[in-house]
Amino acid sequence: MVRRARSQNVPDEEFVDRGPVVELVYWRDPKKSGIVFGTVLGVLLSLSYFSLISVVAYLSLALLTATISFRVYKNVLQAVQKTSDGHPFKDILELDLTLPQDKVREVTDIAVAHVNAAALELRRLFLVEDLIDSVKFGVLLWCLTYVGNWFNGMTLIIIAFVALFTLPKVYEHNKVQIDQNLDIVRSKIADITSKVKAAIPIGKKPAAEEEKKDQ
Repeated sequence: MVRRARSQNVPDEEFVDRGPVVELVYWRDPKKSGIVFGTVLGVLLSLSYFSLISVVAYLSLALLTATISFRVYKNVLQAVQKTSDGHPFKDILELDLTLPQDKVREVTDIAVAHVNAAALELRRLFLVEDLIDSVKFGVLLWCLTYVGNWFNGMTLIIIAFVALFTLPKVYEHNKVQIDQNLDIVRSKIADITSKVKAAIPIGKKPAAEEEKKDQ
């Protein structure tokens, strides 16, 4: 579904509505995005200081305390006012929480496709199908060893979550400038890669084999 978004800071442009997750990370509804961002960030920060079991137990206990208190309050209020509004959470209790099978199957198929693609790419890199790509992969792994020394896993998750809720919006407001700089970087990398591949023939198939395939 294509629609047009209008705001004072962003020029009118058409974009594809890709679901509630995109709506959240692009802050289409600041109230909803703020609630989700603050809640999840609070949970992640709690997990960095306490165990998963403790965080789940405390959050569940807080939620249970709030619901029990609200239920008792509504019961007392109904008794005083002599009304019969019924259960205060009736609407929520009647919600259908069952997962649709077609949606689950669709998500599973997408996940399997990504896993298969990742497995094929890792096999290509580790078995050095292309020397340059494998060397670049090795450099990336070497850099990750330093990242692992600087940050623990939970810190990286928090950074990634904050980036998820900030970078898309920054890119949306500065798309032209960012794209121009990215194009310059890509052209430089492509130029360097082509020069290295030309200087290092390892990983290339002989011209004779290419001619046989063409025939």
